[in-house]
Amino acid sequence: MSIARQDAWTQDEDLLLAEVVLRHIREGSTQLKAFEEVGKQLTRTSAACGFRWNSFVRKQYKSGIELAKKQRKEQVVNDTEMERESVAVVENNTIEPKAPQEEEKESITLQEVILYLTKMDEFFQVDNKEKERISEQYLFIEQQNVRLQEENALLKENLKAVEEDYRALMQIMERARKLSVQEDEKTNPKVSFQMDKNGNLERVNK
Repeated sequence: MSIARQDAWTQDEDLLLAEVVLRHIREGSTQLKAFEEVGKQLTRTSAACGFRWNSFVRKQYKSGIELAKKQRKEQVVNDTEMERESVAVVENNTIEPKAPQEEEKESITLQEVILYLTKMDEFFQVDNKEKERISEQYLFIEQQNVRLQEENALLKENLKAVEEDYRALMQIMERARKLSVQEDEKTNPKVSFQMDKNGNLERVNK
């Protein structure tokens, strides 16, 4: 199993991502399938590809997206017209008359077959749409997970920097306390200083 990349995106990778997504839009496919295709080519997760597309690349291809959607609609219209013409040709074909004994038997007409196939196609389309909806939700959750991981890494870096600053400050205060005690002991040996629980210096009489 290959390890998914987590390095920065290059300009060529952004271009590949845009080309594949626009092609899937033109062909009536889903963006999820496009992200999976790009992920395999770039050794990245589909969630990372989706996050990159939604957060950066898509903003640069607004006109391309609109054109791809328009081409997809035109293709759907053309396919519908071709299907109607095919059905009309089949329905206009002459059918040989049946013998009297055959007419009494139960038969299935061409129109009934077409209606049955149409209903079956609608059923599978609904099922596929539900699968795509679940896949889109899963992709969104993966994208949110990637974003939260990046934010968590940034917060850890900030916390580390704050801790280092705090330790440096405490070292400076400790050195200042020691110098103050040494100077005071020279002038007044009976007086000393100590640091309270809040980090403040307080005078202590010996």
